Parts: sequence; structure tokens; C-alpha cells
Amino acid sequence: MNSFSAQPNVPISGNSTLLQTIPLWKIYLQDQKKSRFTVKSFIGDMELFAGFFPSDKTVGGISTVDINNFLDWLQNGRGVSCSPKSYARRITTLKSFFRWLTNNGRILVDPAEVVLQRSVISPLPIVLSTQEHTLLLQKAMEYRNLSKPDARYFTLYRLLIATGIKKSECLALHQNHIDLENAKRPYLFVRYSQPGNRYKERKINLPDDWIEGYKEYLEQYQPVDLVFPWSPRRLECLLEELSAGILVSKHLSFDMCRWTCALMDWKANMETDAIRQKMGVSKIQWREVSLKLRQLANPKDNANENLL
Repeated sequence: MNSFSAQPNVPISGNSTLLQTIPLWKIYLQDQKKSRFTVKSFIGDMELFAGFFPSDKTVGGISTVDINNFLDWLQNGRGVSCSPKSYARRITTLKSFFRWLTNNGRILVDPAEVVLQRSVISPLPIVLSTQEHTLLLQKAMEYRNLSKPDARYFTLYRLLIATGIKKSECLALHQNHIDLENAKRPYLFVRYSQPGNRYKERKINLPDDWIEGYKEYLEQYQPVDLVFPWSPRRLECLLEELSAGILVSKHLSFDMCRWTCALMDWKANMETDAIRQKMGVSKIQWREVSLKLRQLANPKDNANENLL
């Protein structure tokens, strides 16, 4: 079912304004099981696009020239920096929106079809050096050995470095996603509730030293369901507290841990497809990821120094 049939009392045609049409496109995106982050980004892009024109601008009145003028404004006239990644996403948004209108017969010609899609390779990620990783691990162990021990820092940091899971995956991690029954091969099962993300589901082996710290953590904090029942900001603060006094020019983050994990696996000669599956990225995404890992693994070829 598309969004037009979802609201039959709201006729959409080429004479409908952008502001009238965008809410129905949002319903369509939600019907397609797009993530809430994707929906939020796409709708934000379209609201920015609509704001570029008079409020009575119709979808049928949008031309390729109009779209190119908007894209030029993003880069040169808005007065707000538009990163290459955001710029490329906004082109994707426009193409998706007008393709939806064309496929449903609401407009006859797709004005975004001939707009060139720009592929963007974002800057190289910042990773931890061997020394930084060792110092962070030592500090996490110190927290475990305090008079009032706190295993949160070790459990969180060691998990991120060992598995490379994303922030959203960490926040959605339930205790029953961790299988410790097979002592020789304990693993983490990364799961997704949305069908469109099922391809990202995967099993990742867990290191023995993490298991011991995890059991201490469970005994200390006794979480009921989620492994880390805190807000995203609280977990970010744990990483910041752990890195205080160790990282000077770097900001320890989920993303940094994820890329450090991938680089460690790359330099350990893990099969490239195994790294791809562990990260939960598609073969198309892997093209850019593998390029970055290759550059990070060879410091002479880029400006990064003292990498793992």
C-alpha cells in the first residue's frame, strides 16, 4: 500500500503544493519500513527544499532547473556549511521523492531524474593507536579493581573494541542476545526489529576476558533486560571519562571504537568478507570501507600517523 491509498480523502496531483505532499510521502516511507532516522533525514531535506520556494509552489511546477538552483543555493547561497555527505543525501532525497510521484502517476516527468548523483567518500576516520588502546584498557581494568569496583567501563569499551558494533546496536543490545552457553565460542547476536535491516543481523565471537568483566558488571548493576539500560549520552560520558587524561587530540566515541576494531582485524589478516560481515555492511558499502581500511593500514599513504 502506498501513501496515496493511505489517505484517499487527500487527493494529490501535479497541482498539489510541496507542503501538501510531503506528509503523504512520510507515510509512504514509514510504510516501506524505513528507519526513523532515515525518515527524519528525508523529511527534513524536503522541508528545506520546500522552504526554498514560495508556499504555493506545486510539485508539477518543479523543473530540473529549480532543483539545480536549490542545490547551488545549498553550497553557495545558504550561508550554512553543507558537507559533501549531506549534499549527496539531499540529492538522494529529491530523486526518491520525485520518483515516488512519477511512479504513482501524480506527475508525468521526473525533474530529478537527470540530476547527477554525487558519490561521496568522507574523510578518513580517526582511530586509536596501539599505545592509546593499551592505556584505555588498563584504565578500564583500574575501575574494576577500585574499593568500590565498577565494571561498566571495561564492559562497554572492551565490547566495542572486540565487536565493532555501532552505537544504535549497542543501545538495542539485550542480555538474551549474548550467548555464553558454549564456553569455547561465546558470541553476540546483533539483531534488528525492522525487516529492512535484517541483512545487518550477525553473530560476533566474544573474547574470554570480556566474559569475566561482563559477569562482574551484571552482578554490580543487575540490569533487567537491556545490557546497557542508560541513555546514549550517558554511555558517551562513560567513554569520555575513560579517555580523560589519555586522549589529548582525539575524542573517544563509538565510531572510533568501531573503526579501530575493523582496523585491528584488517591488520590481523582476517578475511575481508569476514570483516565486512562482522561490521554488518553491504557489499556496496564495503567498497568505501575497505578503501579507508587500506589507507589506514598504510600510514605512508595518508596523513594519519601512529596507527595500529
